[in-house]
Amino acid sequence: MFEPRTFLDKFFLVVKGLCMGAANKVPGVSGGIVAFVGGFYEEFIYSLQKVNLKAFKLLFNGRFKSFYRYTNGSFLTLLIFGMLVSYFSISKILDYFLEQKELFVWATFFGMILGSIYYISKDFEHWNKKTIPAGIIGLAVGISISFLSPAKENDNLLFIFLCGIISVSGMTLPGLSGSFILILLGNYVLLLVDSVNALYDTFAEMAKGDFSFVKNSERLETLKILAVFTAGSATGLVTLSHLLSYVLKHYKHIATATIIGFITGSLGVVWPWKRTMYKTAADGQLLLDSNGKEIIVNYQRYFPDFGISETWWALFFVLVGIGILLGLDWYGKNRKKAG
Repeated sequence: MFEPRTFLDKFFLVVKGLCMGAANKVPGVSGGIVAFVGGFYEEFIYSLQKVNLKAFKLLFNGRFKSFYRYTNGSFLTLLIFGMLVSYFSISKILDYFLEQKELFVWATFFGMILGSIYYISKDFEHWNKKTIPAGIIGLAVGISISFLSPAKENDNLLFIFLCGIISVSGMTLPGLSGSFILILLGNYVLLLVDSVNALYDTFAEMAKGDFSFVKNSERLETLKILAVFTAGSATGLVTLSHLLSYVLKHYKHIATATIIGFITGSLGVVWPWKRTMYKTAADGQLLLDSNGKEIIVNYQRYFPDFGISETWWALFFVLVGIGILLGLDWYGKNRKKAG
């Protein structure tokens, strides 16, 4: 059974949901890291595991309170509520800063990843002949993913459903960025920018009593794509949670070592000093995809110039990111002492 929560715990759970939602939208950052560092990763996985055949039987038999208790409904509801709010608030703010102050945003998240590596590994004392190879494999996979080239955008509904299943791994696997996977699959802009903005605009219009979107075929198509992607994400969450709960129960130390290696390897994805490389024609003109968007080829990483103030500000934000993780660590320790 899960322990009852105080009002403060519930409030912080919504905040953690906000952070998970924002992290899931940033390429290279994993919402699973927020869950891991926030101290609720295992509860998150085990709660999702409770969404099973028994839960659906309770639901279909009208035993809603039993269903709510069995699935740890209070926890999941507050966390998912925070994520949803994030997509329409924090994510919008994040989009703005990624456009205006991209280097500082990446620097902050780079610091948070560094902090998370320290947080996860500082108390891990189980390095042995099984966990060391697991950590090395995780490191190699993380590095390899950071150098893959993105594919072209694909709006086939079956592919969109698969994107949902695959991308949601960022919420369940710390260090594996779901949004970065969507970039590699070519559908980041379609699924996490265009679709979310279309839903936001639709809600805003409906709030004003404007239902003209029902005649907008392009809007309806985008909303259909978002619905299929959401269905895929929900399917992925439930299926992956069952697999991960088994792994955590039987191979916890090996799984943790793999996660530490993978997060370390993924640092290349969030390296702040990089340029986006777009596909160009022989004459140097930018090539566009079928939707009129630039085609990302890869990211060119470079070493910072310490002769300019911008670099030092970026390093300051790296420290801010580390500080955020140390703050979460401090909060977790004090919460345990209070308990």
